[in-house]
Amino acid sequence: MSAVRFSPAPRTLALAAALLVSGCALGPTGEAPASPQPAHYAVDATPATLGPQEARQKFVLGQRAVPQWWRAYGSQELSAWVEEALRSNHSLAQADRNLAAARLQLRAQIDESLWPTIDAVGQAQRQRALGLPNLGPTTNLYNVFAGQIRASYTFDLFGVERFANSAAAAQVDAQSYQFDAARRSVAANVVITAINAASLHAQVMHTERLVALADADVEEMQRRLALGAVSQDELLSAQASAQSLRASLPAMKAQWQASRHALAVLMGRTPDAAPADLDISRLQLPGEVPLALPSELLRQRPDILAADAALKVAAAEQALATAEMFPSLSISASFGQSGFSWAKATSGAGAVWGLGASLTQPLFHGGALSARRDASKEAYLAAEANYRQTVLNAFQNVADSLVALTQDADALQASTAARAASEQGWRNAQRRAQLGAYPASAARAGERQYLNARLGEVRATASRMSDTATLFQAMGVGIETPPQQAAAKP
Repeated sequence: MSAVRFSPAPRTLALAAALLVSGCALGPTGEAPASPQPAHYAVDATPATLGPQEARQKFVLGQRAVPQWWRAYGSQELSAWVEEALRSNHSLAQADRNLAAARLQLRAQIDESLWPTIDAVGQAQRQRALGLPNLGPTTNLYNVFAGQIRASYTFDLFGVERFANSAAAAQVDAQSYQFDAARRSVAANVVITAINAASLHAQVMHTERLVALADADVEEMQRRLALGAVSQDELLSAQASAQSLRASLPAMKAQWQASRHALAVLMGRTPDAAPADLDISRLQLPGEVPLALPSELLRQRPDILAADAALKVAAAEQALATAEMFPSLSISASFGQSGFSWAKATSGAGAVWGLGASLTQPLFHGGALSARRDASKEAYLAAEANYRQTVLNAFQNVADSLVALTQDADALQASTAARAASEQGWRNAQRRAQLGAYPASAARAGERQYLNARLGEVRATASRMSDTATLFQAMGVGIETPPQQAAAKP
């Protein structure tokens, strides 16, 4: 029976030659799959304008916002805080240095793959070796001196190095987009945290006034109880209301101070160095909010760009796993001096050199190479699915922000109307109380109604301003590096 001959190398070489001739790719291109293009982001179309004339916002479809969007709030203090955070936030500094290190590592990898490696090797040894039986000493002692220049180079016949470099470059791109997302997140968090702190400050002040009014009601009830004008139950009810209001203050103050501490840390400060609160009534609501088209959003949001870079990484790694199944060719050369003594090693007789070439074709690796290629295919499909999901999440993020702003505008309009009506009623009651037509308790009741309405207006104002910042962030607009930070970099 004749033996069966196994010769995969010729078939592999033939396939490799065919691939080179035909220019067939060893993996997918890494192009992002087609994405949906919705007519509008949310279930219902977003109106062009929101809110009444005095607090109106306009959505400009297709317009790209300026990078420093926080300046639209009209506060120099807020703008300075954001720019300080972009310069001094330590998490951003860490991400920036990691990105710089990744770029240098990529440069090292590319340079190493493009050029041959050349090394100088020096060697000095004293050895004891066994001699041949009956032909001399049982052991030999001798010295070896050698100095060589060695060079080697591996030809990238099927793109192993090229695909590895492409994957590394795409990974650096993804890290760059993640750093951009971190910068925008810090800017948005500074704006939102500052607005929240200003809102809580105003709420604490109004609640403290409500507590003072409730205490005044209790004092009046005690006087009237002594006169028999009210019952004990009425006094107890007034006391319970005052204590309930007082009990709400500690948690509110804790939230207020926590917001201030968070703002300080975002700016790279210690919590005790938190800046003074903004006056929320002096912040401007951005009048125009650019709204990117869905097709433009794909090129603006860093999470989508990072997912696209991850897709390119997976494509390059699939091509790399395929290329590793083909032959690799390496050449090496060395030249130097060698001898058993320093004098002989440095003489003309001690010259040594060598040339070599190595052609390696994988034959059998227990199925590891095929498994790696199949795994890279699955990883590419996973990256493709991740890209599609990231796009949908981005659309949802924008849609939720738009709906929140729409509801905020309605809530603010209603709370502003309630505040205006209650304020007018309080002023009327105050004037009548001064004329003796109303008791002081009626004026306090009118002020309480006004303060409660004002609390609702403050919360609605803060929600609308914060959600506007969230929408700016959701648009994925890039942030320019402040001149101070650019100059500080080496």
